[in-house]
Amino acid sequence: MESILQNWLGVLGLGDGPALFAAKAILVTGTIVLCVIAHLVTKGVVLRIIRRLVRLTRTKWDDILSRERVFARLAQLTPAVVAYLVVPHLFPEAQALTVVIQRVLLSIMIAVGLSVFDALLAGVVAIYSTFPVSKSRPIKGYVQLVKVFIFIVGAILIITTLIDKSPLGILSGIGAMTAVILLVFRDSILGFVAGFQLSTNQMVKIGDWIEMKKYEANGFVEDVTLQSIKVRNWDNTLTMIPIYALISDSFINWQGMLESGGRRIQRSLFIDMNSVRFCTPEVIERLKKVRLLRDYLGRKEEEIRRYNEEQNIEGPVSLNGRWLTNLGTFRAYIWAYLSNHPYISREMLFLVRYLQPGPQGLPIEIYVFCTDIGWVNYEGIQADILDHLLAVVPEFGLRIYQQPGGHDLQSIADALGRGLTAPTPGD
Repeated sequence: MESILQNWLGVLGLGDGPALFAAKAILVTGTIVLCVIAHLVTKGVVLRIIRRLVRLTRTKWDDILSRERVFARLAQLTPAVVAYLVVPHLFPEAQALTVVIQRVLLSIMIAVGLSVFDALLAGVVAIYSTFPVSKSRPIKGYVQLVKVFIFIVGAILIITTLIDKSPLGILSGIGAMTAVILLVFRDSILGFVAGFQLSTNQMVKIGDWIEMKKYEANGFVEDVTLQSIKVRNWDNTLTMIPIYALISDSFINWQGMLESGGRRIQRSLFIDMNSVRFCTPEVIERLKKVRLLRDYLGRKEEEIRRYNEEQNIEGPVSLNGRWLTNLGTFRAYIWAYLSNHPYISREMLFLVRYLQPGPQGLPIEIYVFCTDIGWVNYEGIQADILDHLLAVVPEFGLRIYQQPGGHDLQSIADALGRGLTAPTPGD
């Protein structure tokens, strides 16, 4: 082709030197135009056909690969391949120049191939995420490790192609730099090992609610990568936690609570022990009008009456007998109230108990589980329960203990100033 162009240009009156230069210029320009045409045809015709076929198919994986631009990146190989095939015919007399150009073109093809492989792996992750198992066993971290390995190999191939050296020589040199490589890729290696342990033991997965105070993270896991876990906190901020930190440090995974269908309510009411009394017959008759206590009081009265008769106990109050107390009756009311609550589970742990008395009084602890685990609803139900119990405490002749506040101290000071008896704090 070059000789034909040179002869034709010679006929037009150009000398041998200018004709040869002009022929070379025409061939180089023609090669560039051919590469451009090949790129436009591939991008404008072939890719459109592929995209139409993708839309016509019922499968989703080809749509995902198209969205990740796998086919578009693959089309970028066309100009480099065309140029690689044509270059040997452009400079047949300059083999060294041809070899250099081909090495550069081959390096470009390797780089494009790496970008295609990167898009392909992204498509694999996207396809895998459509399956339910992806929530419990994410593969994004492993794919990122494969990417790192492939890009390292690709970089070695590009360098060895440009300098015309064997890859084994560079690989042997890298072997001597193992310590440096381990230092550079420390986080990736630790992340891979930690990710494998998390996935194998199913410690955390995408969608789990985790809490890690060290990193101020409290929210749902949005993404798991090779090096970190992304958590969207309740205030919509994002926290990135090194994945190996979940192995070396402690964290709370609330997913078990969400899956169990019950959320714990654990609160205490501090009772002033000076307000604990035996129940008088009048108090018992008044409390019998409470529907939730009617059966309990009738049963306990009969039980106590039989015991006292067997022990020959006489009198309404005696240290030798058994008698109802306002504190025990109040605890029974709490039990009955929670047992009949529509959002309190009786299938899970259900406790109403006394804790160790202390300077703040006698704690009555409520330890139950709410069946509505939604945060807003849960807090509302818990608040309603505490509101009600705090409001009914005086009905049993009991007082809630709290440290004297400014109003209490002012009342005491005023009473002392008037020469009166100081009121009890909380009255």
